[in-house]
Amino acid sequence: MKIYNSLSKRKEEFETIEPMKVRMYVCGPTVYDFIHIGNARPMIVFDSFRRYLTFLGYDVNYVSNFTDIDDKIINRANELNITPEELASRFIDECKKDMRAMNILPATTHPLATKEIDGMIDLINKLIDKGYAYIGKDGTVYYDTTRFSEYGKLSHKNIDDLQSGFRDLKVSGEEDKKTSTDFVLWKPKKEGEPYWESPWCDGRPGWHTECCVMAPKYCGGALDIHAGGEDLVFPHHENEIAQYEPLYGAPYARYWMHNAFLNINNQKMSKSLGNFFTVRDVLSKFDGSVLRLFMLSTQYRSMLNFSFELMESSKASLERIKNCINNIKFTLNNKGINISDNSKLSTIDDFDELIVDLKTNSEFSPEELSAFDKICEYIKEYFDKLDDDFNTSDAETQIYEIVRVANQNVNEKSCIAFLNSLLLIINTLLDILGIDISDNAIGVDESLINSLISERSEAKKNKNYALADEIRKKLLDMGIELEDTRQGVKWKKI
Repeated sequence: MKIYNSLSKRKEEFETIEPMKVRMYVCGPTVYDFIHIGNARPMIVFDSFRRYLTFLGYDVNYVSNFTDIDDKIINRANELNITPEELASRFIDECKKDMRAMNILPATTHPLATKEIDGMIDLINKLIDKGYAYIGKDGTVYYDTTRFSEYGKLSHKNIDDLQSGFRDLKVSGEEDKKTSTDFVLWKPKKEGEPYWESPWCDGRPGWHTECCVMAPKYCGGALDIHAGGEDLVFPHHENEIAQYEPLYGAPYARYWMHNAFLNINNQKMSKSLGNFFTVRDVLSKFDGSVLRLFMLSTQYRSMLNFSFELMESSKASLERIKNCINNIKFTLNNKGINISDNSKLSTIDDFDELIVDLKTNSEFSPEELSAFDKICEYIKEYFDKLDDDFNTSDAETQIYEIVRVANQNVNEKSCIAFLNSLLLIINTLLDILGIDISDNAIGVDESLINSLISERSEAKKNKNYALADEIRKKLLDMGIELEDTRQGVKWKKI
């Protein structure tokens, strides 16, 4: 597998520090409001990448923080007349609700910045002792960027150009910086703000120091992967490197993965433009699985354009997959096999074993063997695309191709082994990407639907067509469309 490393600006073969173990840190949101759909992109992308690594057999330690102290949190808390701690706690809970709706797995650890202050003070002390940081007259502690010769290596910026660019941006209170690129490690408190005691002044840490402490602590040292949005490359991730590497004399992370921006109708998301959407806004109109399918429809390093029209397209794509699966289940049901869940395989070894077994299955008809050969080509392409810098866009295309082949070949003559294998393959490929098409995930109570269909069939049998029409309308109001076929009644979610 190869992934693009922002540090080297090229695709590199993925090799971990410890064999088959991954230490992965993803910068989480600052929790002062509901998360917006720009926050959702890295959450979905890197959760999916984590799932794929796990499927390949890696033991993944996945750490993603919540920034629970920040100027935005303090300002918003003051507006609402509550404490910053109350505000952060509330929106961490709301964020977790949205994450569950998008089928994002909980991190191995979700550290909070406010619980790690002692570690941050310790790190700053070490930087001061080694001459990489200095104390201003008001107790502010700055990092001296001129002391780290590799400063700018992640963002590929020259420090002289950076200093020139920053010179005019110096704000009040930063007059005692040595150079314009120096950044704050510790800042003094302001009236009414939360603060912690330190050797320099009562105050709180700078943002860049928070992740630099939490990531190695909870990942167990240097990282295999540090990930986040491309807006974090500079200064946040650059400044993390500058703090960690001089102290430990080793690379902070082997691979840096950054997803590209998300635009709204080809414009930057902005409240002033009226195109600002929270995840909660979108989830009020679409299932979380639709949003997830949409977010993965573009390779993570490419700019993603969001619109409700494009979301409708993803919704239609998801329904096409769901209808294919329902048709397979319906055909199995007519053969006396009742499948209510969406079984899937959990490891690449299990998947490979399934494919080997199916290639020699004597129950398959010549037509089914031919169809299965095509499906195997799409499966290989699916994994090749994921192994090529996690190209989920082209991987999704292979799922649609498999669905197309299934739709062309599933009928009342299909053998049970062929039908079961199709279910396992499609469900597994979707599950790797975290796309949950179970009835619970898309708001369907299958037992209720089947019960109403039975009632309708009984009403038609008794020539009570008014009741039959009433039940059909009730199901339609629930978003369920019926199709009467020679084999029985089929339904699909619309």
